Amino acid sequence: MEFKGRDIISIEDLSQQEINYILDVSQSIEPLAKVGSDMLRGKILATLFFEPSTRTRLSFETAMLKLGGGCIGFAEPVLSSTWKGENLVDTIRTVENYADVIVLRHSLEGSARLAAEFSCVPLINAGSGAEEHPTQALIDLYTMRKEKGRIDGLRVALVGDLRYGRAVHSLAYALALFNVELYLVSPDTLRMRKDVLNVIKNKISVTEYTSLDNIISKIDVLYVTRIQKERFPEATEYAKVKGAYRIELKTLTNAKDDLIILHPLPRVDEIAPEVDTTPQARYFQQVWNGIVVRMALLSLVLGTPPDCPKTNKNP
Repeated sequence: MEFKGRDIISIEDLSQQEINYILDVSQSIEPLAKVGSDMLRGKILATLFFEPSTRTRLSFETAMLKLGGGCIGFAEPVLSSTWKGENLVDTIRTVENYADVIVLRHSLEGSARLAAEFSCVPLINAGSGAEEHPTQALIDLYTMRKEKGRIDGLRVALVGDLRYGRAVHSLAYALALFNVELYLVSPDTLRMRKDVLNVIKNKISVTEYTSLDNIISKIDVLYVTRIQKERFPEATEYAKVKGAYRIELKTLTNAKDDLIILHPLPRVDEIAPEVDTTPQARYFQQVWNGIVVRMALLSLVLGTPPDCPKTNKNP
């Protein structure tokens, strides 16, 4: 399956077969995340982050370093020429001369698609406004498959901010390619966007709720998101829904023993710290899986055969 030179902009650009292939490559490449590789020696990754990030930026950079490549970039606009008035297209057309692959995070929806049209090197969307976050969805799927042994047949609940949460948009699109039952739990003001809902409802079983109580005993995966204060046009609107859903030990009283709890992070107050020590908590394992999946993506778009990597250390 050919990924060399390909942009990763939206989960909707990928078929189920292609997603499964990426997950297979991720599984095969995971040992290299511990021992290192020179697979991408001489290649350079540029991370252009116009919005704050900890995990996404650092995991992409870590993935590139573990593959033997190098990294350049910036973590906030004030550190780039956009602060002087340079537009996004000019930034991309400049940086493509320095790097072999670009990872972009931007506050505007459609920014990654626009940038990819002008980039001569592969471009990976690391979050475009409240629109999508495709690599996070791939990490989520990889975690589900790794922890549950499958994706088909799972009952998955997405809980929290489904309107502004770009990670849940990409994950919903991805899950709609599999045989799953999807439960959407949110306040009325933060329901899943209609454009996303219209697509996924035509493919899988989707049910909307305002409470987790009636479904906690049914689900296999509980995917929790924070209420995204920075996306709200009015602070008063955020105040109305802040803390609307908080996962505590008592929340899990009737949950399945093998339920897994996921979260794209950062966490604010939507999962109580005492939940971290339960066997269901898997959100920090997701962080590790993020390195693995992004290693796989970088190796694929840069055309390195993922089935025959060379390590630079002995296991």
